[in-house]
Amino acid sequence: MSAIPLIMPAEFEQHQSTLMCWPSRDDIWDGQIADAERAYAELANAIAAYEPVTMVTDPKHIERAESLCDAGVNVITVPIDDSWCRDSGPIYVHEPGGGLVGLDFVFNGWGQKFVPHDQDAQLASRVLSQQNHQKRSVSMVLEGGSINVDGAGTLVTTMQCLLHPNRNPGMSQFEIETVLKDELGVSSVVWLPHGLALDHDTDGHVDNVAAFTKPGHLLLQGCKDSVEEDYARMFINEKVARSSLSGRDELLKVDVVPVLPFVETDSGRVVVPYLNFYVGNSFVVIPVTGHEADNDMVQMIGEFFPGRDMVPLDIGRILAIGGGGIHCITQQVPV
Repeated sequence: MSAIPLIMPAEFEQHQSTLMCWPSRDDIWDGQIADAERAYAELANAIAAYEPVTMVTDPKHIERAESLCDAGVNVITVPIDDSWCRDSGPIYVHEPGGGLVGLDFVFNGWGQKFVPHDQDAQLASRVLSQQNHQKRSVSMVLEGGSINVDGAGTLVTTMQCLLHPNRNPGMSQFEIETVLKDELGVSSVVWLPHGLALDHDTDGHVDNVAAFTKPGHLLLQGCKDSVEEDYARMFINEKVARSSLSGRDELLKVDVVPVLPFVETDSGRVVVPYLNFYVGNSFVVIPVTGHEADNDMVQMIGEFFPGRDMVPLDIGRILAIGGGGIHCITQQVPV
């Protein structure tokens, strides 16, 4: 248990910067790592128009990263195995006095699916040291993409991921929830049953299906196509969310983005959820694929983030081939 109350700020609160990691694992990109590099650079450059970006790069890729990233992106070298900074990087919390602490949870390659991951297991510690941030080690396996908080006592996750036997098999749901409450400063944990059906790599991360837009308000990914397996999964998530309490002991307010785009690629069918967006200083970057609903869904999401620019980027297809999305490759560093 944490000796002092730590609080994880919501993603929609002010950032000092964004962390990213440059693509490093060739085999996950199905021969398209050059496209992946361009996508990462496009995202980093888009974010850098609003807030500083630090791009963590394996030393062997430093020249490539520097050639594609604009001046607003600070490229640093740290040995890494993969490029999903949300999951392997630090998770930032505030101390009571406002000081920033980076939590270093255990990273086990999404349940030992991807090896090697020994460099990524040290990423949080190395970045925190390089950035002169305080570190706190937590002995539980957790990826940043498996949680989202509203900054006011509420956390959302999925049972599919956090209760999976390949993460913390010796811990009960109660014990996992206790660690989340102690380390992230939340009082209510909302356990959605499901992630996306095609999300095999992460075992159903919540950042594909849910995000807080303000305290007490949860935006969910829906699926209006009844022939899809996700139709029932997302419907069940909505039922659970609408009956859940926030950290303020009030029923959550819930809205649903109804369209879930699927894309056929040479690597097979992939899903590119609109909910895998990233919220930063005065902007929201949203993955689009050329789907007929893109404009309407971007506009809908924008209604929940008044005063922020909506920045749609057509990089969802290539990121999905690698196993993730825009939110998965970013991590906010709060003020």
